[in-house]
Amino acid sequence: MHRSWWLLSASSHIWKCATHDSQIPHYYTLNKLLGLSGVNHRINMPAKKRKPSSTERGCAKKQKLREAKESTRKEEVEVAEQQNQDPKFNKKRMRFLSQTQKIKQGSEGVVYWMNRDYRVQDNWALIHAQQLALEENLPLHICVCLALPLDSKLATIRHVGFMLRGLEEVATECNTLGIQFHLLQGSAGELLPSFVADRNFGAVVTDFSPLRIPLQWLEEVKKGIPSDMLFTQVDAHNVVPCWVASDKLEYAARTIRTKITKLLPEFLTEMPAVGNHPHPAALTAKPVDWAELKSSLELDRKVEEVDWAKPGTAAGMAMLESFIDQRLKNFATLRNDPNSSAVSQLSPWIRFGHVSAQRVALLVRSRGKRSSESVSSFIEELLVRRELTDNFCFYNSNYDSIKGASNWAQKTLREHAKDPRPYVYTREQLENAQTHDALWNAAQYQMVAEGKMHGFMRMYWAKKILEWTSSPEEALSIAIYLNDRYELDGQDPNGFVGCMWSICGIHDQGWMERPVFGKIRYMNYKGCTRKFQVAQFERKYRPKDV
Repeated sequence: MHRSWWLLSASSHIWKCATHDSQIPHYYTLNKLLGLSGVNHRINMPAKKRKPSSTERGCAKKQKLREAKESTRKEEVEVAEQQNQDPKFNKKRMRFLSQTQKIKQGSEGVVYWMNRDYRVQDNWALIHAQQLALEENLPLHICVCLALPLDSKLATIRHVGFMLRGLEEVATECNTLGIQFHLLQGSAGELLPSFVADRNFGAVVTDFSPLRIPLQWLEEVKKGIPSDMLFTQVDAHNVVPCWVASDKLEYAARTIRTKITKLLPEFLTEMPAVGNHPHPAALTAKPVDWAELKSSLELDRKVEEVDWAKPGTAAGMAMLESFIDQRLKNFATLRNDPNSSAVSQLSPWIRFGHVSAQRVALLVRSRGKRSSESVSSFIEELLVRRELTDNFCFYNSNYDSIKGASNWAQKTLREHAKDPRPYVYTREQLENAQTHDALWNAAQYQMVAEGKMHGFMRMYWAKKILEWTSSPEEALSIAIYLNDRYELDGQDPNGFVGCMWSICGIHDQGWMERPVFGKIRYMNYKGCTRKFQVAQFERKYRPKDV
């Protein structure tokens, strides 16, 4: 069977081998996940039937048993409610980046440097920042440093517009909660150290990204802020923090699955709300003119914004609600059919941090009890496969290069690099969907027009790029470029690992050797016709000028 890699894609999810299904625990309720299944069972269990007693002694005994049961039930309910409704911040989610572990006396605030998770609620980094501020009776600030990609073709209005409209929602909510929201234009490494030093902040909290440029910003900020300033990082993107799930590069989903599922009872918990902040700031933030900012940025406006995905947490939660109510029941059986409507379409909101993957998992598991097979399949992709991509990018600095592939994959690609190609296309031809393959052209057209592509088609799409370009290096470069330029969920670990899976065999194994591909898993047009109605897909997404 094929195993897909494009996690939580806008129109599909990852494939997985059926042989691994039995390794995935099926949790039917949130209480069961948190170790409270016995409580639930005992609370709901009807009283054991007893034969009526006509004697006074029998009646008294029955009454005592009833009272004992009621007492036990009451205690169990109290325990369950306490564990579910009084969530705590697990300090394993955080790591110190500074030598000091305390806020210096005389500080005038705490700042959350929001870098990946653009939301207020369900955000462990902001939760931690507010707790620090409350402990010291300090104002709370959020700072976003807006830096556009160095490649101008990746700085599109599609991506930046989606991000900015989500941030506008964040700023509005901050205003209602007494949290100061600051937007700075430029690199965090250049701007943030002076921003926090000039305001005499006592602590900086940031979220986590495994990608190269954010890690570079992190080091620059670390070097630039005062040595006596508390600096912490919280993984607010993964349910199980990346450095807790594993301390090394994992070979495949099977090697990380047990590690993650074992830790879910500890980390897949309810999240406390970010509430009104009672300590006002002496220096308030400058209001952002969002319309002026958006129009002033030097963006590639040829890659237009899409109308099917409205940015922000509210819209993301609405998409989640529609998935649970309408599509989740079909996820297990139809998610691999590009013509079906069975997938979550949540990837843009998770990619930009508008929606928490943890909240998604909690709601799907608590409300999807009648679709246990779909819930299990979905959680496998949402947690295990998605968090595996962060692991790969964090522990492999060559996450976007042939050098990052396993030795066997590098060897087989090198041995077949000079094999004759049936077709050879330039990047421009591929970008304009000008190939001989109507199915591939339709998938490329959908990506350009809608900013999304079904997960099965994303595999086929990337593997054909390997087959139709002059070298594996060129194929990987083109696939990453097209994905990052057009996919709304691009420029993300899922995209890098997706291209690496298709072209370099990452998290896969060697298959039957053949020309061009070597031992890399192969896909072809005929195989697609056995999976779904190819003609229907081609008609729907045929380029309008063809």
